[in-house]
Amino acid sequence: MLFRKSLYYPLIQSAGIYTITNILNSAIPFLVLPIMTRFLSPEDYGIVSMFSVLVSMMATFIGLNVHGAIARQFYEKESIDFPKFITNCFYILIASSVLTGLVTLFLSGWISQITQFPRKWLSAVFLVCIGQFIITILLTLWQVQKKPIQYGTYQIIQTLINVSFSILFVVFWGMNWQGRIYAQVIAVGIFASLALLILFRENCFKPRFSFFYIKNALDFGIPLIPHTLGGLAIATTDRILITNLVGIQDTGIYVVGSQIGMIISILATSFNRAYSPWLFSQLKKEDVLLNLKIVKLTYVYDFCILMLSITLATTAPFFLKFLVGEKFVSSSQFIIWIALGGAFQGMYYMVTNYIFYAQKTHLLAWVTFLTAVVNLISSYFLIIWNGAIGAAQGTMIAFFLSFLMTWLLSARVYKMPWNLFFQNNF
Repeated sequence: MLFRKSLYYPLIQSAGIYTITNILNSAIPFLVLPIMTRFLSPEDYGIVSMFSVLVSMMATFIGLNVHGAIARQFYEKESIDFPKFITNCFYILIASSVLTGLVTLFLSGWISQITQFPRKWLSAVFLVCIGQFIITILLTLWQVQKKPIQYGTYQIIQTLINVSFSILFVVFWGMNWQGRIYAQVIAVGIFASLALLILFRENCFKPRFSFFYIKNALDFGIPLIPHTLGGLAIATTDRILITNLVGIQDTGIYVVGSQIGMIISILATSFNRAYSPWLFSQLKKEDVLLNLKIVKLTYVYDFCILMLSITLATTAPFFLKFLVGEKFVSSSQFIIWIALGGAFQGMYYMVTNYIFYAQKTHLLAWVTFLTAVVNLISSYFLIIWNGAIGAAQGTMIAFFLSFLMTWLLSARVYKMPWNLFFQNNF
């Protein structure tokens, strides 16, 4: 009973649910890794990886990050017309999708050349981005409404559908990389349609155009574009550089190692989904002693996630040879660097939330721009010197710099007692 009344109980409860569901969600494709690495070649994996890279990049412009504005305005819903705000965010989705589609069509030849991704399949990237944005709006609402069970269940079922179609298309129909992409398009299409139905049922739409709400959403989302692109540059530069400097087969091997190393990143993301709304609700209290406890919690978290990454990197090579096909065993060399990068990403989440709470998101553009430049330069030269593993090393360096600079920036925009770790009791 005393624990249930604890300050941390709601956070631990939500974080536990998010972590369990996210682990289950991530474990599903992880469990089919032994199948896929035996039916897909490293080149197939490389092409599928480039599809994911393109989805991440195009998604930045489709919707313009306004799902973040929805999350922020949820806490002001007593003073605004929240369904009307959500509807105007969908108007932004429509307009941005049309514009992004036209630009993609114009640049399709160059995009295909730089990523070695087939030009005629770019339409699949476009459709997945639109569908995933609709899904993200629903998941964002469930996150701020503190509904982790609905959030996790929805993601798990979507992943199950995706994997089921992937096995059908790749294993039984022999469709290679095309089967993996078809499966993603179908799964996203189904769950985007379902998300729209749920949003309608929950009265989240009010079809009234509002220039004020559109401006408010864009004021939140557009400044995040450089930040998001910088983050994407950090997350995707490795695969693009390996594809162009080494070869798309090596990209496929690298991606398999990344899937193992990114377990740490998955855990960090899961925790942050619960931590972010909890932190915002605590910061509203403006309690000095409470802030001290939050800082100490942050330091404990940082230590734990670093230890987890080292443990994963130490044990992974022993089970990898049983988990993946023979052509992918060499992917073990990448795990330590990817795992450490995931740990620094988790530490970044713990400090960047203060910048979002202070609504100073435009400042993050400078951090991500500098980090992206360092990542590009360091990864390029490390690949030249060390081969494909240099990409993993460059990515780890970039995530560390991103965390460090964001921490310094967050300390300026929102005062927290970072230097008072040893004062008072935890």
